[in-house]
Amino acid sequence: MRIRRCAILYLEPREDAGFDLASLLAGEAGIRRSLRWLALAPHLDAEVEIDAAARELLGRIGPGGWTQAAPWLQTHAAAVAELLDRGLLLCEAEDGDGADAGRREHRRRDEALRQAHWWPPAALAHRLGRWQGLDSAAAMDAAEMSTAADLRRQLGAPPPHVVERGDAAQRQALPRQDDGEFERLLARRATCRNFDAERALPLPTFARMLQRVFAAQAQVRVGEDTVFLKKHTPSGGGLHATEAYLIVRNVEGVAPGLYHYHPVAHALEPMPPPALPLAQFAAQAVAGQHWFADAHALAVLAPRYARSFWKYRGHAKAYRALLLDAGHLSQTLYLSATELGLGAFVTSAINEVDIERAFGLDPLADGPLAVCGFGWRGTRMRTSEFDPAGEVWRQD
Repeated sequence: MRIRRCAILYLEPREDAGFDLASLLAGEAGIRRSLRWLALAPHLDAEVEIDAAARELLGRIGPGGWTQAAPWLQTHAAAVAELLDRGLLLCEAEDGDGADAGRREHRRRDEALRQAHWWPPAALAHRLGRWQGLDSAAAMDAAEMSTAADLRRQLGAPPPHVVERGDAAQRQALPRQDDGEFERLLARRATCRNFDAERALPLPTFARMLQRVFAAQAQVRVGEDTVFLKKHTPSGGGLHATEAYLIVRNVEGVAPGLYHYHPVAHALEPMPPPALPLAQFAAQAVAGQHWFADAHALAVLAPRYARSFWKYRGHAKAYRALLLDAGHLSQTLYLSATELGLGAFVTSAINEVDIERAFGLDPLADGPLAVCGFGWRGTRMRTSEFDPAGEVWRQD
């Protein structure tokens, strides 16, 4: 048997602190501190606690070529076996030759990661930053941090709202221009937290939104296997790697359910229904933010990382460019919705794991970054919105 270390591995010395009565009675701080070593690897679902012997072994077995396991088994048999079971070491054994299913799955995930050209820190942050089953709205309520006043009371004052880099007397004032139609459109752009869930969105309006935001407007072909798309938003490298997976709630002529949007055909591709009722899944997807879950259509923004990393292989800026892509798409969605008299939102507070399972996505292949949505605004503001100028909600 031959073995090697997994492709990407970070070790973290993490300190835990807890109350220690004996320390307190002895006149000390009353705090007990302990240090643990954690192995962090993006091909695994969670961090792995290891001991000193395993830590040293991982530092001595490389991630490149396969090496014979026999010398290590003679001196560190138990540690090697445990690290193989936990996916930090991998064995070369082929399917059916005695390796168990868990070890085969660890090797498969590691090999897929090696072929994906991720920059290692980005892969780690993306994989381990995902949520599952979290109700962020309930958590904010429980922590009494739902309003600006709550935040000020709990956290103190934030950093200043503006930065001043010089003497005010030295500033050069710029002429303010009168608002045109575009400025008035920008003024009406506000995150919607009050959707009218009872009023169906017309199919032509829904289709126009998708056409504006996600559809390919033109193509550039460099042979049959190399195609670049032109859309209404910029994209890193012109690659347009981000896909739109839809949760359709209330659109005329479209059955409620899950869909993938095809940007060239301008068409919906139906997907299997989620395990939960659609309304519950929508709320789960946006981590309990029920004010967003009521939108008529929600779009999961999920990059195909291989599309971007085909050009930017192991590049330190590639993941950042994909985050920018999601921002560009959501802003186009905001402006398009506002122009059509609709409300819109975008949030990165999402339960990625639950979304991945529902749509059949892999976190390091096409895992989601954000969810945006649109639909009719409600007639009453039941949930507070940030509209200080009263452009959306009249302030009588």
